[in-house]
Amino acid sequence: MSQSIDATVEALIKPFADGLASFIFYEIPIAGIPVPWIVLWLAVAASFFTVYLGFLNIRAFPLALRIIRGDYHDPDAPGEISHFRAVATAVSGTVGIGNIGGVAVAITIGGPGAALWLVVAGLLSMSTKLVECTLGVKYRRHNADGSVSGGPMYYLEHWLSVRAWPKLGRALGAFYAASLMIGCLGIGNMFQSNQAYVQFVNISGGEQSYFADKGWLFGIAIAVLVGLVIIGGIRTIAGFAAKVVPAMALLYVVSALVIILLSYAEIPQALSLIVTTAFTWESATGGMIGAMIVGFQRALFSNEAGIGSASIAHSAVQTDEPASEGLVSLLEPFIDTVVICTLSSLVIVVTAFPNGLMDSGLEGIALTSAAFAHHVSWAPYPLAVAALLFAFSTAVSWSYYGLKACTYLLGEGALVQNIFKFVFCGFLALGCMIQLESVLAFSDAMVFLIAVPNIIGLYLFAPEVKAEVARFRKGIANGRITPYESVE
Repeated sequence: MSQSIDATVEALIKPFADGLASFIFYEIPIAGIPVPWIVLWLAVAASFFTVYLGFLNIRAFPLALRIIRGDYHDPDAPGEISHFRAVATAVSGTVGIGNIGGVAVAITIGGPGAALWLVVAGLLSMSTKLVECTLGVKYRRHNADGSVSGGPMYYLEHWLSVRAWPKLGRALGAFYAASLMIGCLGIGNMFQSNQAYVQFVNISGGEQSYFADKGWLFGIAIAVLVGLVIIGGIRTIAGFAAKVVPAMALLYVVSALVIILLSYAEIPQALSLIVTTAFTWESATGGMIGAMIVGFQRALFSNEAGIGSASIAHSAVQTDEPASEGLVSLLEPFIDTVVICTLSSLVIVVTAFPNGLMDSGLEGIALTSAAFAHHVSWAPYPLAVAALLFAFSTAVSWSYYGLKACTYLLGEGALVQNIFKFVFCGFLALGCMIQLESVLAFSDAMVFLIAVPNIIGLYLFAPEVKAEVARFRKGIANGRITPYESVE
């Protein structure tokens, strides 16, 4: 039955998926290395905003830490959640399987030098996040029930509406929302539940596991669990994220550090290998250009800077100062890419390279798992648990992104919201039962398609964001904005 459904859906979606993917991920050769143009689009934007804002991603980092710990949190300000919970929700939406398996693929293709460029791309991406999350808060809408709705669909609509093009603004917002809603059912839903199911089977006995042929049962279970979290809206989602994100990040960070320290003798050579191959013009993996391209691609695909989805979660924050949340969002790519992805890279370089695992034929998360198991035979178990949590938390956050896209299109009514949540949970269960590669490819392409209008909007709003951030920082400097007591 499921095979028949698979075949029917695949046949229907495949032509659209192939056509859209061939456009979004069209490769432009640079120095003989094929580069998807969407990667260049995102990388150029991240570089521009970093320079244009005067490297605030570095200079304002200490202020971002003070804000997230609650120094400037006003519990009476409009919004629904604290700065910390907004960041936790956004991080849970970006930290996923790609931080573990995707990094291994990047190192395999681009060589050890890709790890260095991955960090550089992560630092640059912080600037893009600052711009889109500042705008998400500034142009959010306050609903009658006290909730808020924000994101690219709102600030893109606003830019055109105030210039006497309200219908065009609404159409552009609707295009963004519709694309995001479709995308969330694949990349933030079916893919996550499928990967969670695979990890659960791996840690419960593999092919001998009781659940090996019971994807439907796991699918229903994860759909119910996600449903229990998302039913209460952003407050319960953010509360869940505030507890789970630090726990799962700590689990992975500690596990990775243990494996790296157990290979302490290889650390100097590994760091030397990363730096030298990052700037070597000739190598089997494309040298400096190949390492740079792969590193940037993995980082940008991981932290999703430029897509605008995270600004939807950030817009729910309690604040009267949009720039405060923009500065807090600097921490998101830092955690996702600079910390988590870098640790994954180091595990591969200090363990897999010197011990022949790179020639084992293993790829992705299987290679990372083998690197963990090299020193500690049971190490893949906490890795699998972390991957399971990553997938679950990503689905929870993306449910909110999809919900806000849906309400933008169909209204904020309770019926609309409940129907969307039901459909979202249904797709979660479906992801564990049938393999819909074309659906996932189509949704993936749709998510990156919306980066095109979003980045254009960020360029147009850049002077306004720069002025907003300068005004906020000046307010702190002259005492106009004073600290509040932390609520976290």
